[in-house]
Amino acid sequence: MLERFRNRAMGPADKVIALAVGVLLLAAAAFAVVRMLPEKCGDGFEEAAKECVGVTAGVLDSDPELKSLIKAVADENDRVEKGWKDPENGRARIPYVRIALMMPFTTDATSAMSTAQIARALVGAHVAQLRANAQAGPHYQLLLADDGKNLDHWRPVVDRLAPMAADKESPLVGVFGMPNSNPDTLAAANALSAHRIPTIGPILTSTTMQAGYFFKTSPSNDLLVRALDAYLERKPGGGTGFLVSDRRERDSYSADLRDVFLKHFGEKYGLKQRQASYLGLIGDDKGVPQRFADVARSICLTKADTVFFAGRDHDLPHLVNRLASEPSCTHDQPTRILKVGIGMDPESTGPDITAHLRDSRITLVGAASVDTLSWESADRLTAGPRGFLEHFEKLRKRLPDAQAWGAKPLDDGYAVMYHDAFTVLAQATDRAYDDINGEGEDPKGDGPKGDEPAAVDLPNHDDVYNTVVNMNILGTETGASCVNCVRGASGTFGFDDSPDTRKWAVCKPVPVIEYPTAPTAGKGAKPAPVYRTYEDDFDGSCP
Repeated sequence: MLERFRNRAMGPADKVIALAVGVLLLAAAAFAVVRMLPEKCGDGFEEAAKECVGVTAGVLDSDPELKSLIKAVADENDRVEKGWKDPENGRARIPYVRIALMMPFTTDATSAMSTAQIARALVGAHVAQLRANAQAGPHYQLLLADDGKNLDHWRPVVDRLAPMAADKESPLVGVFGMPNSNPDTLAAANALSAHRIPTIGPILTSTTMQAGYFFKTSPSNDLLVRALDAYLERKPGGGTGFLVSDRRERDSYSADLRDVFLKHFGEKYGLKQRQASYLGLIGDDKGVPQRFADVARSICLTKADTVFFAGRDHDLPHLVNRLASEPSCTHDQPTRILKVGIGMDPESTGPDITAHLRDSRITLVGAASVDTLSWESADRLTAGPRGFLEHFEKLRKRLPDAQAWGAKPLDDGYAVMYHDAFTVLAQATDRAYDDINGEGEDPKGDGPKGDEPAAVDLPNHDDVYNTVVNMNILGTETGASCVNCVRGASGTFGFDDSPDTRKWAVCKPVPVIEYPTAPTAGKGAKPAPVYRTYEDDFDGSCP
């Protein structure tokens, strides 16, 4: 019977059954192989347009040059977690909260940040983390939140961050980062605001960057240009201006700065009659970027002595080089290029570009968030920048990949401003912690080793937001006073909930940097006063 069945030819039904069984076996085998293969994106991450985006307290996929720095952050995060869950040598448990750094950690030629910029931003944040964790009070984990090279994969990142704010044991108390002023950044800030999570933009300046819980530690374009206005009151030049702007469609920063320049200087310097545009490097707009031949010829033809540059710093050296080599430029009169930014980008102060500036009698004049070019001697610095600089240099000597930070890692101001953004959130957390648990309460405990700290309540994101809006500058009979405000590496500043300030930093110093450095004035001459944001509200007496 069995032999006969074996020899029987397969009918149509038998073939269908055999085919179905084969398909099932292949599917099972494929599933098993996939399960055995490593995931492309690690825990806490997901794939979005061939990028891994998400949030981690550990290491993540990044540019290789960032490896040691990211590991240093992960190691500190691990130490903080162990200090609460499993402290060593019978030490008291120390509670901790989490702050997320939201920005890219990989890069290409047209992405939002270069590897060096990512490194400088991260090291500034890590320095602030280490300094905060060395103080009494709760400890801090620095979460790395990668939203993609072009900042456009923010939604899955926000979806992962939002539940962390409700964590009672180690809550997320704030987010900072988001380096470029563009529609994706604003959408992310609005999404975080919908979850009532305080968010800080360390280097954002476009006046369009406004959302309910969104603070900015750098001045807005309008405030930066006001500092340039004060500079031009002292040094008006010949009055012939020229406006150069980046025409990329999604760059809110450049479009906003162009409008601000026109508002402040359009009539006085004739900018509506004398202007040209170019295509910047960042983004996927069609066309060849950084073409300045026509722009340079137009500047020379009009004999403009004051050029207003509404573009990004990495495009500026190309304009300078083209102006320096333009045959129609005689360079028989000095030319100034006025810009705004965080500091002075290292690409604009290298030996070759500096030689072109000097030979062509061109001076860069930048209103900035921080003037690190003046940090020639640490003993001349005030306590805020001096303390930052000491920790920064110590970390640079310790990490093997510090060369990735660049030859002039402080000049562009990224490290300073990311440090100050983290500091704002940490200072607000510490203040809220003291208010909730009693002034001076130290979670590290004062008893012998092994003692548990008294029961404490950690502040949440709402507590931190309500504290930041009260980090204000106070007007008194003797002048402005700083009680709860921030004494950062970039200077002293505060925040308030006024609709006039729109969560931009108040009394933030805005130095105007000339490069190459202008000849010093006569002996005993007083330096020009530094503009402070919203200083008119305090009769010019910011602390």
